[in-house]
Parts: sequence; C-alpha cells; structure tokens
Amino acid sequence: MASNLVLLSAGLDSAVNFLIAMEKGGVGAAVTVDYGQRAAAREVAKAKALCDRHGAPHIVLDAGWLAGFSKDALTTEERALPRVACSDLEDANLMQKTMRAVWVPNRNGLLVNMGAAVAEAMEVPWLVMGLNAEEAASFPDNSAGFIEEANRSLAYSTLSGVQLRSFTIDWDKARIFEEALARGLDFSLVWSCYEGGELMCGACESCARLQRVAARSGDSVRLQDFFAEN
Repeated sequence: MASNLVLLSAGLDSAVNFLIAMEKGGVGAAVTVDYGQRAAAREVAKAKALCDRHGAPHIVLDAGWLAGFSKDALTTEERALPRVACSDLEDANLMQKTMRAVWVPNRNGLLVNMGAAVAEAMEVPWLVMGLNAEEAASFPDNSAGFIEEANRSLAYSTLSGVQLRSFTIDWDKARIFEEALARGLDFSLVWSCYEGGELMCGACESCARLQRVAARSGDSVRLQDFFAEN
C-alpha cells in the first residue's frame, strides 16, 4: 500500500514533492483544495493532469467558504495582487508586505487538517506538502517549525498518528528546480501563479520565483511559452 498522500496545488514545490513521494513509498492519492483562490480551476486541472500522467488518484476538496471570510488578494478579485519582479525578491521588507497582501487566514493549517483527515481515512501514514526554506523567510507556514507544531497536533487529532512531511523543507527554489529537471517534470503540468488565466501571469510573486530560478539555470527560454507577456 502507498505510504503518502500529497497536498498537490500543481505549483513547483508540490509537484516536486509529488514526484519524490512516488519514489519514496508511492502516492495513495493527491489532494487539491479549492478554497476560493483565483487559480483554483487551473490548479485542479494541472494537478489532475499530473496525477493522470503518473497513475495516481486525484481528489478535489471544497473549502470555498474560506474566501467568503478572507479579504486577501489571493481570494478577493476586487483586490489587486502585488506585482513582483525577480529583483524584488531580494527585498525582505517588500516581501513581508506582499506576504500580508496574499495571506489567506490559516490556509496551510486548514489544508493540513483536511489532508490528514483523508490520509487517516485511507490508512496512509504520511501527508506530504510542498514547503521550502526560501519562502519560509516570509511565510511562517512554510517553515520547519510549522511542520513540527502541526505534527504535535496531529498526534492528538488522528488515532493513526498521521504525520506531515515535506521533502523540500530545507531547500531553496533553485534546488527544487534542479530536482524538477532531474526528474523530467513536464512544466506544462505546473501552475506556479496566483492568477487563473490562460497562461501564468508572469507578474506575481509565485511567477517571479519560478522565472528567477529558470533564468539562473538557463532554462528560461523553454519556460517562456507558459507565461503571459507583460
């Protein structure tokens, strides 16, 4: 029996964790959560396509009610998303401001608990999430501390002792991108964008992080067809 259930948004981090989980015990299922985010439809479609490619079951869970309470730019169409250039990623103060603009209240906490419920019901011991050290500098729910504290809670809230892990928790985006290339990830199945258009917007923080590592690795040309021109 597969030992992992993966929280799969189809972003670079979750896609790489999905591929590693396939190698390390297999994937019982991948879960994509629609919490009212702008890119929900794109995330669901790309995640399903990635699962289909690798023969893993795909589950979509609805948490759309969250968008009705939050006033963040990620779920509220009336709020403009911060535009971020690759050079802006070096500005820690600016990244704190953009983080607050797109912060969805307790999103990762909610996703972990939804995923853990499915994992326990499916008798899968590990819940896998795409977290990384680079974004942990701005987003506390991307950190190793988040995993540690979540596991303390899961020890009480699941009888089977489901535990959260992330294979990329100590990596930056460059290392994650390298691992994606090494595993032959099809980037047409990736959605690393806050928007939900036909192409990735190329102007949000998530796009900027992918564009930066692609440019540094020399693979920006092969990814440019996936981004809208700005």
